[in-house]
Amino acid sequence: MKLRTLITTAILISFAPAAALSQTKASPNIPHLQRQGTATQLIVDGKPFLVLGAELNNSSASSLEYMRPLWGRIAAANLNTVLATVSWELMEPEEGHFDFSLVDGLIQEARRSNLRLILLWFGSWKNGKSTYQPVWVKTNQQRFPLIQDEKGKGLPTLTTLSDANRDADARAFAALMKHLGEVDGEAHTVIMMQVENEVGVLGQSRDRSPVANQAFAASVPAEFMDYLQKHKDTLIPELRKRWEAAGFKTSGSWEQVFGAGLETDELFMAWNYGRYVGHVAASGKAEYPLPMFVNTWLRQGPDKPGEDKPGGYPSGGPLPWVLDAWRAGGPAIDILSPDVHVPNYSDWCGWYMQSGNPLFIPESRGDARGVAWAMATAGRYDGIGYSPFGIDRLTAPDGELAKGYQALSQVAPLILERQGLGKVTAALLDKETPKAKVRLGDYTIEARFREGRGPGGPDAVTGLFIQVGPDDYVIVGRSMGVYFEPATDPAQSVGLAVVEEGQYVDGRWVPGRRLNGDETPEWKALSFGGDRYTIQKVKLYRYR
Repeated sequence: MKLRTLITTAILISFAPAAALSQTKASPNIPHLQRQGTATQLIVDGKPFLVLGAELNNSSASSLEYMRPLWGRIAAANLNTVLATVSWELMEPEEGHFDFSLVDGLIQEARRSNLRLILLWFGSWKNGKSTYQPVWVKTNQQRFPLIQDEKGKGLPTLTTLSDANRDADARAFAALMKHLGEVDGEAHTVIMMQVENEVGVLGQSRDRSPVANQAFAASVPAEFMDYLQKHKDTLIPELRKRWEAAGFKTSGSWEQVFGAGLETDELFMAWNYGRYVGHVAASGKAEYPLPMFVNTWLRQGPDKPGEDKPGGYPSGGPLPWVLDAWRAGGPAIDILSPDVHVPNYSDWCGWYMQSGNPLFIPESRGDARGVAWAMATAGRYDGIGYSPFGIDRLTAPDGELAKGYQALSQVAPLILERQGLGKVTAALLDKETPKAKVRLGDYTIEARFREGRGPGGPDAVTGLFIQVGPDDYVIVGRSMGVYFEPATDPAQSVGLAVVEEGQYVDGRWVPGRRLNGDETPEWKALSFGGDRYTIQKVKLYRYR
């Protein structure tokens, strides 16, 4: 059978599942972002939605047969969202001919399992390289040019400075979004889109092809200079300092405006990646405007020499110090997200919350420390959600992820009601930080890590604190003690009027044991064992 016949058959097959999905146009209430106080929330079917997700390995979604036995295990692990790849090469094997069979199959199986999807568009780039684009793109470098190093050698990475590269990617992504609007515009199985994957230049601080060198030596684009001047007082500090050190010039080449060095190379690439990816995102939104984010390969620490400089990590990706270049270049992108595989989690969350950027963690770890990070993301950092990488190996129903998500799913409605309103917070604890104090309402809450307490004790935990009344709190914890002090009158002491262990079932509190005496150490603390996360509800009172 000839190639064209095979492709035509694939196209016809791709539309067969669509008939079983939905052929109606998108409803006006499609998933979107909405502010609540200081938080930005994802709204799905008219209600705030906390993503308790996990990401498949990169190649898993390329085969519906491979995925078939995974769905039951995924659903049993207490997730509500699966992050799955859609690769350009499989969706457009011949230019202008699209095969949506894999997309439709993923949607069908997710619906059967009562799960949502976030689709990851692996178009021009994945992890700084171009490996998921179609063969007809890879083999035509004259039409689809590559990045070059200082010796003129091509790298296996499409250049951002090519309209042909950008427009081919954008056309394919727009076709995907149009199809999603047609088959999923009412059911909203797909709730967000990731545009590209961990973009940036690896091995070089910037593209050094002739066209890139010409752009680098030319004037900084007027659109970026206008943005800088308009946002001068609120720029990310690192960018403002570089601009200030060069004299706050309002025009000139990249080195004239920002000085010479690797940081300026990185900023130049950030602008160009932001423009390119922003154009792709805008093309897709014109067809079906789901929330869209870009994920980031983070700079590594000094313990990994070379990986802490641009080019050692993908230069030009949306790192915190170049977020303004991405905002200016790609306004259609809603969220700039970190893939956190480094230890200083709280620092990265803070850096990615700058200037009102919503926090979503699309890729991280799924062990006990990862669960602690997931709880901190939702409770302390007003996050939209969390997703460890490699769901294929993280789906044991008694695994750490399942334990954590089981508790988080119960209290998610309480969290979402209070995000951004000062009524929910969290304390992240481990051996390096065994104690932490937070204020919530009129009380100061101290959490104390109890390492190895109980069987299978974790190396890190999060105490999640939710205020449900003036003196009433719901607390999710593990391997820790929790103590209360008055925040306003130090002469008072705090007593435990009622302590219940229990669970939320369909949003309703179902009490279990009433805890007192030996179960509340010193008659003033809550105690959480180490084998699993549990939920306690407490009513406090004060006395002198």
